[in-house]
Formats: sequence, C-alpha cells, structure tokens
Amino acid sequence: MNKRAAVLCAAAAVVAGTVTAVPAGASPSHPAPARAAKLSWKSCATTGQPRLQCASLKVPLDHEQPGGKQITLALSRVQHTAKAYQGPLLVNPGGPGGRGLSLAGFVASALPKAVSAQYDVIGFDPRGVGRSTPALNCKPGHFAAVRPDSVPSTAAIERANLKRARSFAAACGRKYASVLPYIDTLSAVRDMDAIRAAVGTRQLSYFGYSYGTYLGTVYAKLFPQRVRRLVLDSIVDPTGVWYEDNLVQDLAFNDRHRALMAWIARYDKTYRLGADPAQVEAKWYAMRATLARKPAGGKVGASELEDAFMPGGYYNGYWPHLAEAFAAYVNDKDDDPLVEAYENFAAVDAAGENGYSIYTSVQCRDASWPHDWNQWRTDNWTAYAKAPFMTWNNAWYNAPCAFWPAEPLGPLNLVNDDLPPVLLFQATNDAATPYEGGATVHALLRDSSLVVEEGGQNHGVTLSGNTCLDKHLASYLSDGAVPRGTGEVDAVCKAQPDPKPLGAKVAPHTARGAALHGLLGFRG
Repeated sequence: MNKRAAVLCAAAAVVAGTVTAVPAGASPSHPAPARAAKLSWKSCATTGQPRLQCASLKVPLDHEQPGGKQITLALSRVQHTAKAYQGPLLVNPGGPGGRGLSLAGFVASALPKAVSAQYDVIGFDPRGVGRSTPALNCKPGHFAAVRPDSVPSTAAIERANLKRARSFAAACGRKYASVLPYIDTLSAVRDMDAIRAAVGTRQLSYFGYSYGTYLGTVYAKLFPQRVRRLVLDSIVDPTGVWYEDNLVQDLAFNDRHRALMAWIARYDKTYRLGADPAQVEAKWYAMRATLARKPAGGKVGASELEDAFMPGGYYNGYWPHLAEAFAAYVNDKDDDPLVEAYENFAAVDAAGENGYSIYTSVQCRDASWPHDWNQWRTDNWTAYAKAPFMTWNNAWYNAPCAFWPAEPLGPLNLVNDDLPPVLLFQATNDAATPYEGGATVHALLRDSSLVVEEGGQNHGVTLSGNTCLDKHLASYLSDGAVPRGTGEVDAVCKAQPDPKPLGAKVAPHTARGAALHGLLGFRG
C-alpha cells in the first residue's frame, strides 16, 4: 500500500470512529440564523487595488446573546462586474490570526477575469484581528530578541521558557478576561454567517487557505444548506486540533528543512557550504550553536535563527535568500545578511503580536491541551529525537495553552454528507498542514474532490503559479465542476520546479507565489 492510500484508509477509520464527540455548549447543529445588517461600502482603493471597497459589520461578542455586547469586523470587497452574478466569495488566509482584508484584492486579480468578475470577492479580519475591534495584543514585546534557546537542554533554559509561556497566558487573562471565552473557531464561523446575512444572500461561497480550511469545514458543518461552493487549500487535519497537529507539523518541517539543505548542497558552487546535504546540515546546526552563545548583531540567537528559517518550510521561494544569509555567516563571518533575513521573515511587529494573540486565543480555546507539563516534555523530546529543527520552537510557541485562562471547548463531529461538491487542494510535501489533513477531510466531506500537487513543497498552492491547479479552481468557481477520479485522489498536478539561486533567471510563477505567501504569513 502506498503512502497516500495508507493515509486515506486511516482517514476512513477516523470517519467511522474517532471524530464523533461534540462538546457541550458547542453543538454544530441548527444554530440560530444570523441577524441581517446593512453594510455601507466605501472606497479604500490602493494603487494595486483600485476597485477595493471597505465596510464594517457589528456582530455579537457572544452569538448566544445577540442583544449583548457588540464587536466590529472589518471587511473588504472587490465587486462583481459580470451580468452573470454568482454571489459572494468569502476568502480567508488562515492563522488563526491572519489578516484577510488584502486577500480579497489578491484573489480577485489572480483568478481569471471572467471568473472573478462573477463574484463579490470579500475579505475580512476575523474577530480580534487587525482592523476589527477590539484588536488583541496580549503582551507587547513578547518576541523581543534575544529569547532563551528553544531547546531546553538545561533546567534553567526550560524554566525561562516556561516563565515566558505562563506570563503570556496570564497577560491575556488580565487584559481580555471578558473577551477570551469568545475568541474561537465556532464564534468566527458564526461571524462568517453574519457576513453572509449582511450581504443579503441565502448562500455563501468560501475559499480558505491553511487554518481557513478549518474555518470552512466548521462553517459547512454548522450551515450546510448555506454553502454554495467551498474551496479548501492546504488543509488542517481536524482530528488533531490542536496539540496533535503541532506534533505532526514538527516532523514535516524537519523534512522541509532537510530539503533546503539538499538544495543548498546542489548549488555548492554558489554557496560553498558543501556538496553533501548532511555536511550542509551539520554546518547549519554548528551555526545555531554559535548563535546560541553569541547572537548575530545582538538580535539573532538560536531561537531567532529557527524563526528566520521556518518560513522556508512554508514557501521554497524564500530558499535563495536564506541560503545567501547562511553562506555569508559561515563563509564570510558576515552577520548582516542573517540579521536582514530575520528582520524580513521573522521579526514580530505589532501586527505580528496581534496575530499571535489571536492564534493562541483560538487554539487554546478550541480544544483541550495537556496541563501536565511532563506530557509536553515527554512528547516534544520524543519528536525532537526525530525532528530537531523546530520541535521545541513550535512547542514554546503553543505552550501558553498549557496555562490558558479560558475554558476549552472540544472536538467537533465534522462528518458531512449534506454539501454540494467541494474542491480540496493539497501538496504532498506541505509542512504546515501535512498531506494527512487533505486525505482526512476528503473522507469527512462525502461529496468532495481532492486535487493533489504531487511533489508539491509549499503551503498554499492555488493562485501561486501552478496552472494545472488553477484550471481546476477556475472551472469549479465558474460552473461547479469538480474532477472525479477512480482512485484515492481525483486529480494530480505536477509540482512547480525548485527555485534557482539569486541572480538566476526567475521562473514566471515566482512573483505570484511571493505575493500569495506574503499574504498568508506563517504559523498556520
């Protein structure tokens, strides 16, 4: 049995058995319809998006108390121009905590004009995010460099990291005690239905990347009759939210990091770091050890180095920049390119602090996390033995959930037989949402079609330059057509080629991929 077949068999077993619990107070069945509200759209055009409009929508903080405290969602729109109007297409870049206002303009321009012209493409900043209010920022400066080494090789390092995690959770509890119980996926999904009601349509089409696929899957469970078309790209495994999913990520990111080391070895004449991938990897870990003792530019220690290289696991278009910084540090003793890479790919500004505050708020609230740190320690050292690149970095990123002040919800039964055809996209070598997620959701959503990018290495694959994938997307959005295969997947597209070193001829898809991944961000 090949890898994909094994994954699909396991996914079928999940459908039959383990994804059945619905938490008390979080039942996805028959929620009350959203109250209609009128939107006042105004131009918020930019040079790149001259047709962009913006609006705001008030929604209940607690959807069970529609007359209670209200919060505000920030919305964006590129309006349809075709006579054949197909309704709203709501888009989301993931996260949790991703800002979605700019994604509407990107999707509207990246789709074929004949397709995007038929939709009002609508972006939104989810509750607590960006221009929506209130926008959370639990602890400004939480990611200020230089942080403790992520690998807790001593009791003192572990204590320092635990102190940071506890401190962040406590700060969120102090600042947002009345808000945290309502920052979760179920509440965000109810917001999505409020957007549907506000634009005055009976059904909603939806296109989500990354965590946005989980939003879409949950929306489809709560409101199956309100789904017109549903596109999920780079798919979260809903059976592992969120502790188990993060452990699975660690193994996949390690694979992608080793793929980067192999790519650098292939261009040894350019980077002079060795022609053997193992040799290159050894130099990277030696660089890490040096930075743990003496951070580059006083900014890039061991943890910051991991932060800077982690985006290479999301998008291989960053590889040439990371390789240049790596080579400059090792060969020329030049810190500056490494500091620049950190600042470009990893440094956390106020927007990033807001994103992290929502990331933790949603993930810690959505599902139960272990509260016994011994379990975290055991599980992460076990994963680290196989995947040292970012296991502990990822653990500390999520560690506030061990101390979170809001009570968790629980797993949802997302088996769904009530939807129109759904289109799923998944790369085989995606690190952030590994292939198993796409296979599992394909099994959970009965009338779904799975399009696989064979050998695909990136997270977020449609509208990123792969014409094969984009043809399936355009066809589906045009007339609802989905591929129907006879095997474990419904269609297969070849992966895009690896990048070339800086200065080489740029592949045509590069600009589109860079634009998309700049909007999707990292960590989800």
